[in-house]
Amino acid sequence: MNYDLDIFNYINGLAGNNLVLDYLGIFLAQYLAYILGIILITRLFIKGKNRAMNQIMFMLAIISSLVARFAVKPIIVLFIERPRPFIAFNSTHQLVSTMAFENLQSFPSGHALIFFAISTIVYFYHKKLGIFFLIASIFMGVARVFVGVHYPSDIIAGAITGVLIAYFVNLLFTNWQEKKEKNHNLRNNSIN
Repeated sequence: MNYDLDIFNYINGLAGNNLVLDYLGIFLAQYLAYILGIILITRLFIKGKNRAMNQIMFMLAIISSLVARFAVKPIIVLFIERPRPFIAFNSTHQLVSTMAFENLQSFPSGHALIFFAISTIVYFYHKKLGIFFLIASIFMGVARVFVGVHYPSDIIAGAITGVLIAYFVNLLFTNWQEKKEKNHNLRNNSIN
């Protein structure tokens, strides 16, 4: 039994039956990303004691998303060429369009890669906001299946990979920061 296809058919089968649900699915699949981006950017302008932490969070979120989308996804696509559901199955309810050159790049989901990487970084620095971002990313992922451009496994693989990328980017940054602090303390101790 192919659970991936069964789950896809169930979720995508809900499309095209209710105009409100279709518009909600399109909004979540395509436009929720912009809202999350605006929220992330506005964190840069919050004054106070958390400003430096917000700047670090923003920088690491951008780095993680760029690594996910422009380094990791192209490597995966070299080895796995998977057509999008609307290419593979005529019965797919396709509610949004994609770039033609991406029609064989369904696996993993670029949206899931990017937004789970960003959400993980946000979670490391602001737990409540990070949980909001993670929930929004889950809704976005389900909506990408609903609108017919991804299989559930594309979303799951993108989510797991995005989380791992963010974890390692954050780990590299904190290790670099600790070494920098240690060297700074050693210099100060040798001067005194």
